[in-house]
Amino acid sequence: MQRRIIWKTCNFTRFHCRLDQKACFESERTLTLVGDADDPLYADVPRPPRKMSERKPYPTPMKVLIQRAKDEKEARKAQPCRMLEEPPDKGLLVPELVEVARGCLFYLCLLVLIPSVCLRVHMISFVDVHILILACNLKVAFNLRFCSEVHIGHAGHEIRTCTGPNSGFRSASHVWKKGGVQDVVSFPKCFHLYDRVGKPRVGHDERYRIPRIPAILELCIQAGLEIDEYPTKRRMRPVYCIEGRIVDFEMVNKMDEMDRNSYPGIVDTLVDPDVGTNMEELRNSASLSHTDCVDKSSDKVGKSLTELSSTTMGSWFEMISGAKNIMEKYSVKTCGYCLEVQVGPKGHKVRMCKAPKHQSRNGLYAWQEATIEDLVGLNYVWHVRDVNCPALDNNLKRYYGKAPAVVELCVQAGAPVPDEYRSMMRLVVASPERDEVDLVA
Repeated sequence: MQRRIIWKTCNFTRFHCRLDQKACFESERTLTLVGDADDPLYADVPRPPRKMSERKPYPTPMKVLIQRAKDEKEARKAQPCRMLEEPPDKGLLVPELVEVARGCLFYLCLLVLIPSVCLRVHMISFVDVHILILACNLKVAFNLRFCSEVHIGHAGHEIRTCTGPNSGFRSASHVWKKGGVQDVVSFPKCFHLYDRVGKPRVGHDERYRIPRIPAILELCIQAGLEIDEYPTKRRMRPVYCIEGRIVDFEMVNKMDEMDRNSYPGIVDTLVDPDVGTNMEELRNSASLSHTDCVDKSSDKVGKSLTELSSTTMGSWFEMISGAKNIMEKYSVKTCGYCLEVQVGPKGHKVRMCKAPKHQSRNGLYAWQEATIEDLVGLNYVWHVRDVNCPALDNNLKRYYGKAPAVVELCVQAGAPVPDEYRSMMRLVVASPERDEVDLVA
């Protein structure tokens, strides 16, 4: 009897200690989150990639989405036939975002052209100390099991985070191969919509007839950029909403045949006539920009490399900020389980989703609100402080920081570290040596 009482007392003590530790951890976690919210420049290292069976988190809470849907339903009941007031839902453009779309596409062309030039100049000038882009070789095109790990440096890191096929037999170690600019910057594609309001969905039978273009290019086109290769319909009058369905009373055939110059007052208030351009004009202007950047410092190749990297990073931030501003008005959808993206008020109906739980959806995509990371693949990589140091050790991974691949490439090429990613790259953290791992608490 005495032994039983002592055993119960010991168990109660252990349980009490566990509760105290759990409460202590929760309090520390709460304090940390409050501190993060107060500091706008603080950004922690991104979490490891989620499991494919888990759904992406919703950018807007579910309670807010449900309340928004209820309000829209009540508004339809109160007024079954109403003219939409807010652009671009009513079919008209947002005038202040037209120039933003043009600048976003210009910086996109500049961003795609400059990294290749930066790498070529750097690898020709510095044969011994050059920047290498390494990508994990375990990528299967028609299988969801692949590894998207990318590393920028001399040798691939030794951090065991591989999720490719048969990674368990290698203790999750990566198999590196030489990569390229396409591994640093990735832009997912989506279907081009001719009429984003009248016909916002693409059917399953139309998947081969409608072209697919980069989603950020489609976002700029819908925001008002005119490209001859991808025509789109521009309305002069707003549309109506009748019991939740969009109805266009504009005479489509007559308006298509008539010239836009017959409506000078409306066109001037909606679209700047000088905004229309084509891809060749943007490519030529972007190529002239990076050519001038190289010619300014042709005497010193190191100086030209630094200027190229700084220009690339500036183009990156300008493109990201422009895309965020456009996404506040023009909706972008993404699948909750895979990387599919569609720019428009609704997602398409193509039944080609191969993510988990696609059987219950008959191959349809689970559409939800997209973020900038879904529109532009940031592809976070481990930050290398010194290129001449040995490869990153798996036992010291908690001391290493991360950054988007474009930022890491520019920083290694000589660009200054941006303030937005200074805390994420953990520049103030002193990492121990390999033989000092056991001595660090």
